[in-house]
Amino acid sequence: MLSDEERDARALARRVADDHIRPAVAEWYENGDAPIRELAVEFGKAGLFGMHLTGYGCAGSSVVALGLTCMEVEAADSGIRSLISVQGSLVMYAIWRYGSEEQKLAWLPALASGRAIGCFGLAEPDHGSDPTGMSTRARQDGDDWVLDGVKTWILNAPIADVAIIWARADKGVAGFVVPTDVSGYTAREISHKMSLRASSTGEIVLDGVRLPESARLPGARSLMAPMSCLTEARLSIIWGVLGAARDCLDTALDYAAAREQFGRPIAGFQLTQAKLADMALELQKGFLLALHLGRRRERQDGPLRPEQISVGKLNNVREAIKIARQCRTIMGGNGILAEYPVMRHASNLESVLTYEGTSEIHQLSIGQKLTGLNAFAR
Repeated sequence: MLSDEERDARALARRVADDHIRPAVAEWYENGDAPIRELAVEFGKAGLFGMHLTGYGCAGSSVVALGLTCMEVEAADSGIRSLISVQGSLVMYAIWRYGSEEQKLAWLPALASGRAIGCFGLAEPDHGSDPTGMSTRARQDGDDWVLDGVKTWILNAPIADVAIIWARADKGVAGFVVPTDVSGYTAREISHKMSLRASSTGEIVLDGVRLPESARLPGARSLMAPMSCLTEARLSIIWGVLGAARDCLDTALDYAAAREQFGRPIAGFQLTQAKLADMALELQKGFLLALHLGRRRERQDGPLRPEQISVGKLNNVREAIKIARQCRTIMGGNGILAEYPVMRHASNLESVLTYEGTSEIHQLSIGQKLTGLNAFAR
């Protein structure tokens, strides 16, 4: 069901994960620190950033190849996979689709190579699931724009070289390409996370950030622009979580075959086999769903409909976290040790369950399509 190019992309991503992530990721997670810049350079060398985009140093690979890449990287760690999704499917995609030629030339080659790191500023302290209430404002002052507001839970914010900032203007929502060294822009690390610890997440404060008109994304004229970027990134999540689930299942299978109780391997007990069978079933169903959505995205050459993405994100993340929890039960107390990846995957997936749309939001998206009634309406 996969092309040679897609198999090659999968193999390359697996080698990158084996060489640059797996050997140290448990330590990064425990210390709450990961060498993001060094990883970005390695990912850039392998062409993993914005690989489904064309031109400007991007690989121009298929959407399914990107999905398989995310699956292999998330099999190592969800937080590290998030770096690829944010960089390629949020930051680079926003510039690639809505930016000017000047913006594309200035930023896309540097982002694709990993020489620059980007972040995507949409969520706010009081407006997460409901971006329509966005408080960040962009006002025109002569030929310039002035931005004021706060963004939070922004992956890569503390280390980013450029931020895509979304703000409410007089004529709707506007997007801006903001170099992070501009006056009035500050970012701080959000510490004491118990999940996605091998990543950098922060809060952005915009205090009178003055930008020229050339910083505005000319093709972004409404909230539909950032939402289309999220739709693009969610496809990476739909694929990625399968990698975390697969890694848990592989670990539990090996453990169950080696662990003996009552005189034989626990893999030989009916209850254990029932758990393994159910998990394998859900993992393969999730893969077929991801592949179906990836092929649809390729055929229509544009974002999937929101409810289509919601079906994939709701199902695959929900099943992945169930698999991680079930694998932990097979491994007993050893399942919480850092020498095994299962508890780390389970903890990471708790964050994936809620970011880029909680399960409840995706249920309502599907419900609206089924009934024709908008449950979000005030």
